[in-house]
Amino acid sequence: MYSYSEFDEAFVRTRVAQFSQQVERRLDGSLTEDEFRPLRLMNGLYLQLHAYMLRVAIPYGTLNPRQMRQLAHIAETWDRGYGHFTTRQNIQYNWPRLPDVPAILTALADVGMHSIQTSGNCVRNVTADHFAGAAADEIEDPRPYAELLRQWSTDHPEFQFLPRKFKIAITGAAEDRAVTRAHDIGLRLVRNDAGETGFEVLVGGGLGRTPMIGQVIAPFVPTADLLPYIEAILSTYNSRGRRDNKFKARIKITVFEEGLDAFRAEVETRFAEIKPQFGGADLALLDEIRAAFAAPQFRSGDTAAHDGALRVDALYRAWAERNLSAHRHPDHAIVTISLKAHGATPGDASADQMRVMADLAERYGYGELRISHEQNVILPHVHKGDLPAVHAELLRAGLATANVGLLSDIIACPGMDYCALATARSIPVAQQLASHFKAIGLEDEIGALKIKISGCINACGHHHVGHIGILGLDRAGVENYQITLGGDHSLDAAIGERAGPGFAYDQIVPAIERLLRAYLDLRTAPTESFIDAFRRLGPAPFKAALYPDERERNAA
Repeated sequence: MYSYSEFDEAFVRTRVAQFSQQVERRLDGSLTEDEFRPLRLMNGLYLQLHAYMLRVAIPYGTLNPRQMRQLAHIAETWDRGYGHFTTRQNIQYNWPRLPDVPAILTALADVGMHSIQTSGNCVRNVTADHFAGAAADEIEDPRPYAELLRQWSTDHPEFQFLPRKFKIAITGAAEDRAVTRAHDIGLRLVRNDAGETGFEVLVGGGLGRTPMIGQVIAPFVPTADLLPYIEAILSTYNSRGRRDNKFKARIKITVFEEGLDAFRAEVETRFAEIKPQFGGADLALLDEIRAAFAAPQFRSGDTAAHDGALRVDALYRAWAERNLSAHRHPDHAIVTISLKAHGATPGDASADQMRVMADLAERYGYGELRISHEQNVILPHVHKGDLPAVHAELLRAGLATANVGLLSDIIACPGMDYCALATARSIPVAQQLASHFKAIGLEDEIGALKIKISGCINACGHHHVGHIGILGLDRAGVENYQITLGGDHSLDAAIGERAGPGFAYDQIVPAIERLLRAYLDLRTAPTESFIDAFRRLGPAPFKAALYPDERERNAA
């Protein structure tokens, strides 16, 4: 893992001192809230419905046990005993007091963390595949490139005031677990016909009120050209992006309005100007960064404990089936710790649970944790012989829910329980769906399913790319929930299509049950997933299940 350099340390400490003075000036009245707002946003501090919210960066989702324990300490000392892990692989604290924020930032700096560029019209936290460095289907660990991008973009003088916020995601695997096609820039490590490693570069993806799937601007950029090519894209967007309308300011609108070919031509011209300025310094830095991401010395040993537990322990077997993924070393596994216990708030972890996860990473996981964009926590490297012990500890901590990839593994934004922008609740809908389908015993029968819920059009819950997406809106002061069908965040990325009129708050769970019971009747075999059935049949039979009264009227 990357550790702060002397420069990083000095930079972050300076920012903490600077913001501490700004907080003092706000508290003594020297700064008005309007004057303070841009200063706090530069440091990840939002003013939400009920309190301030602090968003802490977890670059490319990677944490060590000491950092996780510090996050637990912050939650207990200055918040309400928990934190919320987000789709940007960050953590948010929903109840900090303004006078305490400097102390929180100091505590973060003590363990090599910060909240810089988690807000504002800048390059936000670079996200990555949460299985990076461990996945069996990986070409190369993408995190050194993500760290290079983090260092390059932090406080970049040209890109601190872009037309709008900017998000980059990167993956090194065949399966797209980083949702690269829904980002301003998506990067996929690929090999060309000569066997050389480089990047497929996508541009213009994004969700929100105008959802779009990213387009390939360059099918192969050599790794040596990555940073100048990304800078050329940002520079072109910075000069061409709209600033007259915030709803049309994202790069996806720039690419759409200019056309991909015209935008690409501008980028190529700018790239030719920029590349000579780098002079190889970025490549030397990349080599240094790569050394920090050397793989652990994986231990050997038998897997008898795991094999035996699979035979005799049904609870363990269900957890292993759902929550373990293939590791590049066959005697190891990747463990996904679900933060989606039935009826719980998706993505929330208590301070005690954070400490348990830190202890497990230290004892069994080579000192590494990852945060996934799906709001779960990952132990990327666990020897199979240690898995029963890990499972037993997770059980005691309430963290062994065997539901990864199932209906209750829901992505949900904070919604109107916290967010000042939200127009409807997200968390209660997620809780009710998870609890309801467990109670009626259909979750396992339904199988693989991605439900994603957003409490407003900004789509922080990624509802557009859910197999079933739920968007909460305000209709004349009443919560109304639209359903979208057929979205996908994988390499076959697709924006879901709206099914029809929305549902009232107390109607949304029965509507989803009708939809999924229809799927169970329509699928050709238990192995046919919801998304595969939808692609085979199209939306008509699913809409008929959602709106039975309309079907009856049409029949009449």
